Amino acid sequence: MKKLFMAAALTATSLGTTVYADGHGMTIGVSWSNFQEERWKTDEAAIVGALEAAGATYISADAQSSSAKQLSDVESLIAQGVDALIILAQDSAAIGPAVEAAAAEGIPVVGYDRLIEDSRAFYLTFDNVEVGRMQARAVLEQQPSGNYVMIKGSPTDPNADFLRGGQQEVLQAAIDAGDITIVDEAYTDGWLPANAQRNMEQILTANDNMVDAVVASNDGTAGGVVAALTAQGMEGIPVSGQDGDHAALNRVALGTQTVSVWKDARELGAAAGNIAVQLAEANGDFSAVEGAMEWTSPAGTDMSAIFLAPVPVTADNLTVVTDAGWIEVDALCQGVTDGPAPCN
Repeated sequence: MKKLFMAAALTATSLGTTVYADGHGMTIGVSWSNFQEERWKTDEAAIVGALEAAGATYISADAQSSSAKQLSDVESLIAQGVDALIILAQDSAAIGPAVEAAAAEGIPVVGYDRLIEDSRAFYLTFDNVEVGRMQARAVLEQQPSGNYVMIKGSPTDPNADFLRGGQQEVLQAAIDAGDITIVDEAYTDGWLPANAQRNMEQILTANDNMVDAVVASNDGTAGGVVAALTAQGMEGIPVSGQDGDHAALNRVALGTQTVSVWKDARELGAAAGNIAVQLAEANGDFSAVEGAMEWTSPAGTDMSAIFLAPVPVTADNLTVVTDAGWIEVDALCQGVTDGPAPCN
């Protein structure tokens, strides 16, 4: 296969000396879709920590939200001699050639947090259907009737539909009973908060502000939704999110966001680093990964996977994130007066 070195803004960190029989040290490459969201730097630090413990070298590339650049980035990482790849896909449908290129070189791939619909990619994520259920449960508890809006994730990310499916499971009985009505829903291109805000503004206009609750699929989109609601003087309407972004947890403490389903990026990143090392050592044998399970995707692809458990964070259990050292109390409680513990 032709090797191409691209201007991919590759970075490398030498972390130790896991050495193969031929004398080369283990290198793990990570292809990031982007760093626009707060959480990815936390994920990266956890991956680096796991690789450091294993004595491996970390190299990475940032696709900057471009699926075309991500393909070039993966070519560059392969050309650098990686022993395994971790890929956070910008576009799950467009990433196929990257998996093909890795497979041609015998390089195992970990699909990180976003499904890569290919049996040659090991799938690691949180249980995103359950995340959707948790989001809908929290909003429904606060607002058991009225007009609902569904702000979905990126149309190029399968997680958006996993989340939406879980949300629907919880809401269906209330819909059937006539208690709630989904008046509108929209995908959010690139998961960008600005796009979520624009979608929400348009939905509010189309519905004369007759909206009682919003199920938003992550904290970034929730931030855009809250901005749109605040501009209309509609603060306090139940809004969901996920990721445990610090700004979102502060909104939960302030009462402008109902729930952030916390997926501890430190746990996910550490798992990815460990899995990549195990796969590199086992020449891509998925059965060598501790805790791996067989899973069939909604499209019918048989895969090996690990699903981690998320935690819904509301005003009732905010101390779970401070006790875990995820966020400092001062940051969580900024601007909060007489709020929920630990902000009281």
